[in-house]
Amino acid sequence: MTVTKMSWRPTYRSSKFRNVYGKVGNREHCFDGFPITKNVHDNHFCAVNSKFLAVVTESAGGGSFIVVPVSQSGRLDSHCPKVCGHQGNVLDIKWNPFFENIIASCSEDTSVRVWEIPEGGLRRNMTEAVLELYGHSRRVGVIEWHPTSSGILFSAGYDYKILIWNLEIGEPVKMIDCHTDVILSMSFNTDGSLLATSCKDKKLRVIEPRSGAVLQQASCKNHRVNRVVFLGNMKRLITTGVSRWNTRQIALWDQEDLSMPIVEEDIDGLSGLLFPFYDADTHMLYLAGKGDGNIRYFEITTEKPYFQYLTEFRSPAPQKGLGVMPKHGLDVGACEVFRFYKLVTLKGLIEPISMIVPRRSDTYQEDIYPMTAGTEAALTASEWLSGINRDPVLISLKEGYQQPNQLVFKAPVKEKKSLVVNGIDLLENVPPRTENELLRVFFRQQDELRRLKEELTTKDVRIRQLELELNNLKNVSPNNV
Repeated sequence: MTVTKMSWRPTYRSSKFRNVYGKVGNREHCFDGFPITKNVHDNHFCAVNSKFLAVVTESAGGGSFIVVPVSQSGRLDSHCPKVCGHQGNVLDIKWNPFFENIIASCSEDTSVRVWEIPEGGLRRNMTEAVLELYGHSRRVGVIEWHPTSSGILFSAGYDYKILIWNLEIGEPVKMIDCHTDVILSMSFNTDGSLLATSCKDKKLRVIEPRSGAVLQQASCKNHRVNRVVFLGNMKRLITTGVSRWNTRQIALWDQEDLSMPIVEEDIDGLSGLLFPFYDADTHMLYLAGKGDGNIRYFEITTEKPYFQYLTEFRSPAPQKGLGVMPKHGLDVGACEVFRFYKLVTLKGLIEPISMIVPRRSDTYQEDIYPMTAGTEAALTASEWLSGINRDPVLISLKEGYQQPNQLVFKAPVKEKKSLVVNGIDLLENVPPRTENELLRVFFRQQDELRRLKEELTTKDVRIRQLELELNNLKNVSPNNV
């Protein structure tokens, strides 16, 4: 297969999305005063759904993130409560697509945690997670929810392993151990039967997640892959990366043949990581560079030239990360087809950016809003693990979205085991996982040792006194006789 080079010369073609434009929310719709994390890990540090906005924050003595209702824009209270149960920096957060009050987080403390946010948002600091998942030996950098199953969560750690967690039992059910370096990103196809990964070992993989078998693998010599995204049901993959001349690139791949990219194109010579966002309903691809102020967008087609460049949204403020609103949270009346939440670290600001198709009619535009995935799971965790694949349950946005089910997330109740030795529960006192925690444990043990030595000295003195009294009694007894 030959690699095709595209031309940026604009070609006329009829497209309903050729005039899409980006619109920044008014100041009253922005979120101000957020202490956005300064962590340099290549993630978005932001997650959003139709109820809440979550942002990883800068904090001392562990990791935390802020959760606020998405309707409560404006300046953040300086004493706003946080989710602060991790002992290390939080590296990734993701909302459950089927339970909008459930969010997962992963951290440098090697744990993955699942939290349940109360209706209306936090009223006090949250330190107790619904589930604490330990299985990685090093920090966990990426998490992803399964797109059709309600209780399956994937986590990728710096131990080069991917763990599949069944949240119905709170345990890992599968370990994918085919990577030889740090996993950079994960992406699922529409029904979740295939998993694509990009890795620091410069290889792109398509994996059958239940068996862990690598179905396709590409060694990217001319295109060093950073991020990968499945293009819905098109049986194609999009990757962003860097060429051998250190220019930023995008590449299109056939998921059944990764021997050579179908097409690859240089974007620019900047150094920031390119984040790809794909909208399967409109077949539009958005490219946002870390540290850039602009967002480019393309229309993807199954025929040449494959990428149809539309235009770009420009802004002077650099973005650290971007959150994406699910389809059922968009403003259908304004013909909004995509919405970003842009993190501007220097200003502590989060800006909503709406991608809008200009239409004069006020009626519902069925051609730009096809049936889309809703918040009803197609499968349970046990059904997916048994080998069943099912497409997402689709909804229409015409009459305004109504959640079809009122299911409640139920965490597994584990029987608490104990192993008590000298009054210390060895299972309750888990080993420290971070340097700060190790220091706290060390000083606590030093205090305990000092107290025990003093107690031992006191008892030694008491023993000597009792021995002297005993000797006196023995000396007195013969004289009395």
